[in-house]
Amino acid sequence: MARDEALAEASKRDLDLIEVAPNADPPVCRIMDHGKFRYEQQKKAKEAKKKSRQTQVKTIRLRPNTDDHDVAFKMRNANRFLSKGDMVKFNVIFRGPELRHKDIGRAQLEKFIEGCAEHGEVEQPPRMEGRRMTMMLRPKSED
Repeated sequence: MARDEALAEASKRDLDLIEVAPNADPPVCRIMDHGKFRYEQQKKAKEAKKKSRQTQVKTIRLRPNTDDHDVAFKMRNANRFLSKGDMVKFNVIFRGPELRHKDIGRAQLEKFIEGCAEHGEVEQPPRMEGRRMTMMLRPKSED
């Protein structure tokens, strides 16, 4: 249909002529209510945004001499974060003479790997960064 005919038809129906695919040969247009079309697009975008979820990185801080009960409490929190789909970063912070006993901090992080194996997997293995040892767990993938 010619452009002038399409415009006349759209005005006769009290609707708008909207170009849908400008790069097609010939360009594709539709006769529709532009306000309603934009409203439906915004509604779809809002619904898609509701369903999508951004992953957050939750941080759990420990010391090499953190007690077993406190470690268990932090492990429950880590499992809760992982089950919600968040990534968990563990920091073991060494101060003074504790720096000589890096094996204790590594052992604590290994406990977390075993305790969180049901909900998460290792993204970044334990490694030293200055005075802290860090490790990252990500939620297990569904596939």
